[in-house]
Amino acid sequence: MIIKTLDIKNFRNYEYLTLELNDKINIIYGQNGQGKTNLLESIYLLGFTNSHRSFTSDTLIKSGEDKAIIKGKLIKDIPYNLEIEINKTKKQVKIDDKIINKITDYIEKMNVIIFSSEDLDLIKGSPSERRKYFNLELSQLSINYYSALNDFNKLLKLRNEYLKELNQNIPIDLNYFHILTDYLINKSVFIYQMRNKFVEKLNKICPPIFKEIANIEGFNIKYHPSIELENFDKETIKKALDDAYNNYLEKEIRLKSTLFGPHRDDFTFNIENNNLREFGSQGQQKMAVIALKLSEIEVFKDFKQTSPIILLDDVFSDLDNKKKNNLLKYIKGDMQVIITTTDLDSIDKSLLTKAKLIHIANGQILEKEVEK
Repeated sequence: MIIKTLDIKNFRNYEYLTLELNDKINIIYGQNGQGKTNLLESIYLLGFTNSHRSFTSDTLIKSGEDKAIIKGKLIKDIPYNLEIEINKTKKQVKIDDKIINKITDYIEKMNVIIFSSEDLDLIKGSPSERRKYFNLELSQLSINYYSALNDFNKLLKLRNEYLKELNQNIPIDLNYFHILTDYLINKSVFIYQMRNKFVEKLNKICPPIFKEIANIEGFNIKYHPSIELENFDKETIKKALDDAYNNYLEKEIRLKSTLFGPHRDDFTFNIENNNLREFGSQGQQKMAVIALKLSEIEVFKDFKQTSPIILLDDVFSDLDNKKKNNLLKYIKGDMQVIITTTDLDSIDKSLLTKAKLIHIANGQILEKEVEK
């Protein structure tokens, strides 16, 4: 799949921008703070309706404006005109000028993998940041996962409200509370199984990539559910969650919070049994994230039978030539790649000769060069 055109209005530092993109390689260059990352963010947002960065909707809108609009022409099996409108309280999406009320019908159209400076938070940050990342990636791969996660979050909120009422000795319908818990368990089972399958798939692809780009063996990703599980069989998960909720109900009431479930899980990135968060250098951590993203490209191809759009936000600047070349081996080929950089000299010359160059300053295109 490729995105052919992009139109932005009142998004971040962009008042208005219209852009035609190359089917293969696009390089967006300019000084820091000019809008390069915002441009990549707009493409991610157009596809998935959420930013890969941690911002509320109102911060996405240009200062002094009421709403932001992003439009793009996507070429997949057939062309689609995608549009997202963001105001301070809601988002509205359209396909071919038709309002789409069911978000799953929209986000299944376009798949994007982004490499950015925020990615190191996957390793260095909190479990919630890792859960958010894996939820975003799995939601792109599986509409059923996206729906199950949304249902789970709604049920979790309701259950926590009941726990608060029980804490305050407010009478509630206990039968309904237990039914609610059963629904929560059923949604959790699917989420656990999908997360486990995704990590298993990544662990088949990711270690050899990490070995090639970092020259280190033994890399692996581990999934850490919040409950002890011998396996990810449906009945095993249900029993473990049911036991946890029964055994710790008094503690949950005291703390007014659901203590077990997918919202408490974590993931670690390791060399053998050493967590890179604690024992890895910053260089190893960056290579781990790059290996993860590169392996995801293969997973997306397998699941979706098409290549995702690849966004590289200033990835090349602090890589040596060997690491650059190893990375390039995986992103060349039949896929659209959009790269940002402050310095064209950091980009491999073989890419520059094939790329469309787009010079950005203060949210505007200064010049465009094609196939130098």
